[in-house]
Amino acid sequence: MTNKTKVLIVDDDINICELIRLYLEKEGFEAYPVYNGIKALDAFKENTPSIVILDIMLPGADGWQVCREIRKISSIPIIMLTAKGETFDKVLGLELGADDYMVKPFEPKELVARVKAVLRRYEHKEIDVQEVVYPNLVINRTNYSARVNGKEIEFTPKELELLFFLASNPNKVFTREQLLEQVWGFDFYGDSRTVDVHVKRLREKMEIDNQIWQLKTVWGVGYKFEVK
Repeated sequence: MTNKTKVLIVDDDINICELIRLYLEKEGFEAYPVYNGIKALDAFKENTPSIVILDIMLPGADGWQVCREIRKISSIPIIMLTAKGETFDKVLGLELGADDYMVKPFEPKELVARVKAVLRRYEHKEIDVQEVVYPNLVINRTNYSARVNGKEIEFTPKELELLFFLASNPNKVFTREQLLEQVWGFDFYGDSRTVDVHVKRLREKMEIDNQIWQLKTVWGVGYKFEVK
């Protein structure tokens, strides 16, 4: 890398931070550690990184809070670290807008590989169209906003990404597994019913008398964004 990619490492374990930093710098990244959640937000605003490696258990502000605050101002990739490995922690992280997760203890080389993979996906997204417009519907993935019938609607990051993906591919049917791969972006070790839950929430939030487009179930297959 000629222009070094900046990585913000947020973990209160100095040894883990140092280990991650050494492996990343060996691969040509510029890595800088922060050991406190509140200081991490300050560091993010002062020296915006290309990706964040974020632990959950932190002093000052936990990883969930840090992730929420970053997502309010940026779509930069976040990889969350968790010592628990429970599905709840993984799903919550993804709901808040994390792009990937790793369970401690982990192999540093695998973390570096995931950093590269997430950055590739993000760079690919950046060259895509970032706004989709239909009658009574505007979805902007750059600033994570959406308007339905002229009204601003609050979506979680994954709800918005799912809607954006489907609306970017009108009238095309996707299975739940395809949607997990495309929207969640990696092998999701959870239940494919996660997609059903997200679609249900989207429908509840977008419920208007609309004859032009709809989020439709294709029984026995999956879902599509139908445009007439």
